[in-house]
Amino acid sequence: MNAYRGKHTSSSVPWAVSSTASSHYRSRHQARNRKRKRWGIAAVILVLLMLAYPFLEALLLRVDRVNLTSEDLPSDIGHLRIVFVSDVHYGFCFPDSRVASLVNQINQLKPDIVLFGGDMGDDPASAVSFYQHLPSIHARYAMLGVLGERDHGEDTLEQNLITDAMRNAGVTPLLNTAAGVRVGNSTIYVAGLDDVNAGMPDLSGLAARTAAEDYVIFLSHNPSIVSEAQRAVDRNGKLGWFDLALFGHTHGGQILGLGPLMDIGADVEDHYRRGWLVENRSDLIISNGVGTSVLPARLLRPPQIHCIDVSLP
Repeated sequence: MNAYRGKHTSSSVPWAVSSTASSHYRSRHQARNRKRKRWGIAAVILVLLMLAYPFLEALLLRVDRVNLTSEDLPSDIGHLRIVFVSDVHYGFCFPDSRVASLVNQINQLKPDIVLFGGDMGDDPASAVSFYQHLPSIHARYAMLGVLGERDHGEDTLEQNLITDAMRNAGVTPLLNTAAGVRVGNSTIYVAGLDDVNAGMPDLSGLAARTAAEDYVIFLSHNPSIVSEAQRAVDRNGKLGWFDLALFGHTHGGQILGLGPLMDIGADVEDHYRRGWLVENRSDLIISNGVGTSVLPARLLRPPQIHCIDVSLP
């Protein structure tokens, strides 16, 4: 009996060790599985955030502030604040609530002049609706705007609808027209070109309505006209007829690397697709715009409006 018990007791030791090792192995295996699951969940969340971010960026409107000097600015003006807004694409992806927020941001900047760069809607009807539903903008001196290719109608009747809606909203439509804006005892000029693609632009005629010694803002929806505009001359045959040029249309590419593939600004030279440039004594600003086209998304091309402060050197 004692021998049997001793033999039984000694044979039970390896069994106990083996059980402990197996339990330790299972614990390590379960820990590795938990770690893999956590990494998997983190990877899924990261992918979802990457996919969602472009749609979030499209909502993050920024104010691009630029300080300029110009010798052509009348001395009694001293300082002028211009707010430039382009490519809202009012409609399903840009409802009235976002328009109200946009106008609130514009009013907070306390602008002297507000300029609209075209494509306020996705089509002529929504462009008309944009101006009809536009909340009150508090511009000290004037509001003026041009049409983009999306705003243009197929006939004179549709074009009249949009220009009438602009006037009723207090915005002066510019179609190959240079309008004088009285600021104190002096006058500056905003020269607006009809759309390059959908309208009947008359660049040489527009330039001939200006004088190089005046302070002139050139407003055009499409920046593909820049090179031609720089070769145009004023009423006295002089180059350099504008001091500041403002453009939209390109959305800055909207989605990094995909803009031309989405046919957004594909008709514009790379050099003129976004940003602030200085060429031939003139400042050029090509805006990312406010809204979106094709997809309600942006990537590293955030929506923006521009607050431009101009003063004497």
